[in-house]
Amino acid sequence: MIEIERKFLVTSPDFIKEALKKTRIIQGFLNTHKERTVRVRLKGDYGFITVKGLSDNEGLTRFEWEKKISKQEAEALLKLCEPGVIDKTRYEVKVENHIYEVDVFHGDNEGLIITELELENENEVFTKPNWIGEEVTGNIKYYNSQLSKQPYKTWEKD
Repeated sequence: MIEIERKFLVTSPDFIKEALKKTRIIQGFLNTHKERTVRVRLKGDYGFITVKGLSDNEGLTRFEWEKKISKQEAEALLKLCEPGVIDKTRYEVKVENHIYEVDVFHGDNEGLIITELELENENEVFTKPNWIGEEVTGNIKYYNSQLSKQPYKTWEKD
């Protein structure tokens, strides 16, 4: 139940031609407290409820518990969520022994593309494809719970 994850910005759409699967995801948050978030997600024909704990100092590991629920339950719970729904398309891309989950955001987060990679341990070696840019692991502004409150379109661009 401990999640070890690295997060990167995506610099090109090249991942699309490598994708094994693509799924639309709608998610909201019942709770976005920094020590715990409770997320409701509609992913295809299924729903999920997820509880995540506080990240370690590097933002690399944290507690995560997830349970599959019905689509109807997820739709009902989404109506109870805090303002700021996340709408994205997830592409799954296999690179050697790993699956990169690439999220292309829509709505107020349009223009943002992030990839996440789950690891077995913090020191696991992995290959970075050419479409990966800056690492943003641990940068809280890229957490979905924060993107629901402070969407990408509101950020000041450098």
